[in-house]
Amino acid sequence: MIFPREFLLIVVYLSFLLPQGHCVKYIWLNFVRGYYFLHKLSKEKTRLQFKIHGINIKLSGKNLILPWEDVYMCGIVGYCGPKKVVPVILEGLRRLEYRGYDSAGLVYLQDGKIVKHRANGKLSCLEDVVGDDLVAPSHLGLGHTRWATHGAPTMENAHPHSDCTGELVLVHNGIIENYHSLREELRAKGHVFTSETDTEVLAHLIEEYLEQDAHGVDVLVRAIKEALARVEGSYALGVMWAKAPETLIAVRNQSPLVLGIGEEKGMFLASDTPALLPYTRKVIFLDDMEIAVLTADDYQIASLVSGEPVDKEITFIDWSASMAEKGGYKHFMLKEIFEQPQAITNTVAGRINLESGKANLPNLGFSDEQLRDIDRIFLVACGTSWHAAMVAKYWLEKYAKIPVQVDIASEFRYRHLLIDERVLTICISQSGETADTLAGIRRAKKMGSKILTICNVVGSTMTREADGVIYTHAGPEIGVASTKAFTAQLSALLLFTVFLGQKRKQLSLEKSLQLGRALVGVATVIEEILPSLQKKIASLIDDYYDSRDFLFIGRGLSFPIALEGALKLKEISYIHAEGYASGELKHGPIALIDRDMPILALVPDDDVYQKSISNVEEIKARQGRLILIGSEGDSQLANISDDVIYLPRVDDDVNPILYTIPAQLLSYEIATRRGCDVDQPRNLAKSVTVE
Repeated sequence: MIFPREFLLIVVYLSFLLPQGHCVKYIWLNFVRGYYFLHKLSKEKTRLQFKIHGINIKLSGKNLILPWEDVYMCGIVGYCGPKKVVPVILEGLRRLEYRGYDSAGLVYLQDGKIVKHRANGKLSCLEDVVGDDLVAPSHLGLGHTRWATHGAPTMENAHPHSDCTGELVLVHNGIIENYHSLREELRAKGHVFTSETDTEVLAHLIEEYLEQDAHGVDVLVRAIKEALARVEGSYALGVMWAKAPETLIAVRNQSPLVLGIGEEKGMFLASDTPALLPYTRKVIFLDDMEIAVLTADDYQIASLVSGEPVDKEITFIDWSASMAEKGGYKHFMLKEIFEQPQAITNTVAGRINLESGKANLPNLGFSDEQLRDIDRIFLVACGTSWHAAMVAKYWLEKYAKIPVQVDIASEFRYRHLLIDERVLTICISQSGETADTLAGIRRAKKMGSKILTICNVVGSTMTREADGVIYTHAGPEIGVASTKAFTAQLSALLLFTVFLGQKRKQLSLEKSLQLGRALVGVATVIEEILPSLQKKIASLIDDYYDSRDFLFIGRGLSFPIALEGALKLKEISYIHAEGYASGELKHGPIALIDRDMPILALVPDDDVYQKSISNVEEIKARQGRLILIGSEGDSQLANISDDVIYLPRVDDDVNPILYTIPAQLLSYEIATRRGCDVDQPRNLAKSVTVE
C-alpha cells in the first residue's frame, strides 16, 4: 500500500501526539478530507498490519487489559561519549521533569567502579547528593526519575537498582507482572533484595544468568536475553555492567525508548525525546522486542528474540523542547485531555475480567465481611473530585443498594457527623494531600469509620492513612484544571461500585460484565472522536468566547457533569459560569435567561431525556442561546438549539465520562481564544494543601 509523502512526518508526529509511544497500539491510518484518522484493528487482524508509535491496548490470556500504569511517569536518560556524563544525565532528567516524579537517581562508571547516587524528592535533592561528583571524569552513565507504583517513594526504592555484586545496574520503566514469583525464586537462591520494587528483580535475574568470571558485552547481552525470556510485562531498560565498561544496553518492550545519535560523537538513550534535544536532533525510535548496544562510537540494534540485526531509520526532530514536553500540543491541558483514553484504560487495567465480569481490587484492604457490613457511605472531596463523588452516588445507590451521602470536605470536617464503625468514608483526591479532605478522613477515622482513598499519587498522606486505596493510574497531571484525573476518578468509582455490588450480592455478573465492557468501550470511543470533536468545538466558539456569563444544565448523571463543565470554564477562562440541575431552572435561574445568556445543556438519550427536552424548550421560549450535547441520530436537537454537538451512543452509566470531554474542550477553546493561561490560571494551585 502506498501512502502520501506526508506519511513519515505523520508517523513521527504520532510518537508525540498519541502521546510519546506510551505502549504500542495496532492502528490503521486513513487519509480522509485532509485529516489522518486512526482506527483500531480487531485482535485477529493485528499481525497482518503495521505498527506506528502510539498507544497500545493489549489483552492478556485471561482477557484482562494489562496495566501499563508506569509508562507515563518515569524518565530514563543514558549517555556514553566524550562529554562528562553527570551533567548530561542531570540535564536530561531536568528535561523530563514535566512527566512528574517522586525520586531520582543516577549511576556512572569511574575507574572501573560503579558510582551510584539516589535521592527522594526533586532533582535538586539529587544534585545535593551528587555534590562534587558533578565534575567526575566519567563518560558512561544512566539516570532515572521515578513515580512510585511498586513500593513507596523512598530512596531505597529509587532507581538505579543493582544486583548482589553491585557491578550490574539498571533503570526501568514499565510493569513486571510476574515479579512476585521471580522474587521468591531468586531469594531462595540467595539473592538479597534492598527495595520493594519490581525493577530490582530484573537486576538479580540478569545476574543469575551472567557467567562467573566472564566479562564483555556479549556475555551481558546473552544474560539479558535469557533473563527477559522469563519476564512477563512491559519494560524499557537501560543496563550497565562494570565488566563491559564502554557499553550501554537498551531494551524495549511495550514502553517507549529512543536513541540519540551525537552530532560528532557519543550516543544517548532516553524514554522521551525532550531529554535528547539539547544534544542532538537525530533519533531512532526502538520498537518492541528490540535490544540496542551503545558505545561512544557506534550502535547496533537487534531483535531480542532472534538476535538478527535490525536496520532502523534515523529521524530528524525539528521541534523545540517545550513542544516535545507537551507532546506537540500547545498546552499541557490539551495534552491531558487527549490522554484520557489511556488514563481510563490504565485505571481499569487488570481490575475487571472482560469474560466473566468479576471485579478485582486486590489492594482494597477490606474483607468481604467488612464490605457486607457497611450500612452507609460518605463520599468526601473538593472541587472536581466532589463532582466525581456526585456521579458515584448514583452508581452506588443503584448497583450496591446502599445509602450514600456526598460532602464537600471543607463542610464535612466541621459539621456534626453521625458516623460509626459501619460507615465507609471514601475520600477522593488527585494529589492525596488536599488539606480539607485529609482533615475530614482523620475525623471520620477517629469516629470509627473505615476509610477508602481514591488517589493518583502513590505514597501520599491520604493513601498512608486510609484502610484501603484505589489508585487512579492517570499519570502526572500538570495543568491546574483537572481533566484526565477526573475521568480516571470516575472510572475507579464505577469499578468500586461493581466490586461492592458483587460483594454485597446486589449486582449480577452479567450486569457487571456489561458495565465493565462499557467502561473499556468508552475509552475507545473517546479516543476515536477526540480530533473531530475538538475541530467541531473550535468552530463554534466565535459566538461564545466573549460572553460574560454561562449556564450549564443537566439531569440525573448529567447534573454533576454540568457542574464540572461550569467549573472548568470559570477556572480557565474567567467567565462567570454556573451549573444547575435542569429541574431547578424554574426555581430561580430561568430569570437570567435572555438572548445574551449562553446555556449548554447535556441531553443524552437516557431515562430522563424527555424531562431534559422540556427544560430545553423552556429556555428556547425565552430566547436563550442553546448549545446542546446529545446522542447521535437525535434529529430534534438541531431544531431547538443554536448549536448541537453529537456524541456516539454508549451505555447510560458511562455517559458522564463521555459527556465530560466536550465540556472540557469547550472551556479550553474559549480560554485560549480569550488569551488566558490555561495551564496556570490566576489565583489557583494544583494541590490545595492549606485550609
